Amino acid sequence: MGVYPDQRDGSVCSSRSLSRGCQRLRSAPAAVTDSDPLRAARLRAAAAAARTKPAPAESACVARARPPRPHGGARLPRRGGARAAERPEPAAARPRSPWRRCGRGGGARLSAAALLALGALAVLALLALPALPAGRGEGRPGSPPPPPLPLPPGLREELRQRRRDLRRLAAAADGGGEAAAGGLGCGDLSLATGVSVLGWGFTKVVARAALAGGGAVALKSVHGAGREVRQCVQRYGAPAGCRRLAAYKLLKEVTLLRRLQHPGIVQLHGQCYDNSGDAEIRVTAMLELGAPLEMIHLLQTPWEERFKICLSLVKLLFYLAHSPLGSIVLLDFQPRQFVMVDGNLKVTDMDDASTEELSCKEDNDCTLDFPTKSFPLKCSAVGKCEGINEKKNLFNAYRYFFTYLLPHSAPPALRPFLSDILNATGNLRYGINETLKAFENVLHLYKSGLYLQKRPLLLKGYISLKGFRTVEGEDYKCWPSYSHLGCLLSVHSAEEAAAICNSQSQCQSFIVTQQRTWTGRPLASFQSSLTDLIPDADAVVYIKRSASSGEKL
Repeated sequence: MGVYPDQRDGSVCSSRSLSRGCQRLRSAPAAVTDSDPLRAARLRAAAAAARTKPAPAESACVARARPPRPHGGARLPRRGGARAAERPEPAAARPRSPWRRCGRGGGARLSAAALLALGALAVLALLALPALPAGRGEGRPGSPPPPPLPLPPGLREELRQRRRDLRRLAAAADGGGEAAAGGLGCGDLSLATGVSVLGWGFTKVVARAALAGGGAVALKSVHGAGREVRQCVQRYGAPAGCRRLAAYKLLKEVTLLRRLQHPGIVQLHGQCYDNSGDAEIRVTAMLELGAPLEMIHLLQTPWEERFKICLSLVKLLFYLAHSPLGSIVLLDFQPRQFVMVDGNLKVTDMDDASTEELSCKEDNDCTLDFPTKSFPLKCSAVGKCEGINEKKNLFNAYRYFFTYLLPHSAPPALRPFLSDILNATGNLRYGINETLKAFENVLHLYKSGLYLQKRPLLLKGYISLKGFRTVEGEDYKCWPSYSHLGCLLSVHSAEEAAAICNSQSQCQSFIVTQQRTWTGRPLASFQSSLTDLIPDADAVVYIKRSASSGEKL
C-alpha cells in the first residue's frame, strides 16, 4: 500500500459527436486484446461508459491512455510508432486532467466501469501479472484479435457451480422478507472522487472513494492480479473466465449483505453491476468505510472496551446462528475479516460465508476439526451435522478473540465469571445462546456495581472539595488508561475510585469527571499533585487526608 500509481495517465471526455475511436469502442469492445492488460482495462472501461450513458449524444471516450508496462505483461510498442495509430484522438484534443469536463454544460464523468478499472490498475501496477497463454495477444497493434477461445471444461463447471450457488442464495434472500437494496448505484459511483487503494486480498481489492454528496465509502472489486485469479489462470489459461469466476464471489457477498441486517455486519450502501455481453462481469460494491482491526492496539485498550468487542462479536454470532437464511458459518474467520466503525466491531468480508451445514449419514461424519482440538458432533435425523456452523463460529471467536481480550486487567471480582466463559467456549460446552447469556450477566454485574466486594468505606479517608477540579495536563501514567497523558479509568462510583487511588502509591487525589463510557460509567482522573485547582461548579475533588495534612489547601 502506501504508494499508488498516478491516476492522471488516462482521461475521460464527453463529446456531442463521437470520434472514430470511440465509435469503435462502443461497437466492438471485444476488439481489445490481452497483449496490454492495463490498456485493455482502460479501453473496456471507456466502452462501458459509452454504453451506460442515457443518450448517444453524451458518450464517454478514452482520450489518453499511457499506463506503465506491468512486470509480467507483454512489452508495449514504443511511442511514435504503431502505438500512435491506436490513439483515438490527436494529442491536441486531450484535456489536461482526467477529471475535467469537456465542453459547456458538463460532460461524462468517470464511469462506474472506469472507476472499477482504476482500482484494479492501481494494484496491477504494483503486482506482476500472470503470463499469457501461448498464442494470445500476439500480432501487430491494431490487427483484428483472434477469436475468443472456448473455456476449458473444468472452468466451465466451476462457473456453473458458482452460478447455481448464487441463484440459490438469491432466491433464499429474496424470499425471506425485506432486503436492503442500498441507495447508491452506478451514477453515484461515476461521480466519486479521490479513489485510493486501501488494500487487497485473495480475491478482491478495496479502495476508498469520496462521494459527491459528502462522506466516503469503501469500494470492493475483483482483484485481477489476486491469488485466486492467478491460480485459476495457471490451471485453465483463461484470464477473462477466471475474473468472471472471482466476480461470482463478490456477487455472493453483495447478495448476503443485502439480506443480512445487523449492527455487527458492515452496511451495504449500494452496488454497480455491468454485464454487457463480453466474457467478464464487472461489479463494484459500495460499503460502509471502516478501519482495519488491530489486535495489538486492542490489547492496549481498557478492559471495558475489549469486553465491548467480545460482546459485539457474540451478538453477531447469535444473529448468524438464527439468521433469516438459516445458520451461517464464516469459513474464513480471521481478525482481518473485521473492521472498526465508530468504535464498533463489524465483519466486512462475507464472500466465504456459507448457509449450508455439513451433510452426514452417521455421527462419525460430524467431527469438527481445529489445529489443536477436535469435537465430535451429532448427525441429525435430516442428515445434517447438528449445530456445526454455530459451533465453528464460536470456537473461532474463542481462539482469536476471547483468549486475548477477555481476561487481562479485568476487575478481580469478575474474573471467575470470565474464566467460566473461556472454559465453556473453549470446550464447546456452551452454545451461542448460553454464551450470550453469560456475557449479558457479566455486563449486568459490571454496570450495576454488584461485582464490587464489600469493604470498609474508604471514601472516609478523603476530603472533598466541591466546586473545584484539577487542571488537565500530563501526570503519572497507569495501565490501561483512557488517556495517554495521565491515569483516567472507568469507575462505578467515587467509592470505587477511592479504592483505586489507595492501591496506587502515586495517587494523592482524584476527580470523577462528567465523561461516560459506553456502559454509562463515569471516568475518574487520578492525580499525584494537589496544586492547580480551578473553580468548576459541577465538579468535586477528593484529596487524601494524609496528603492534605502536609499542604495548605
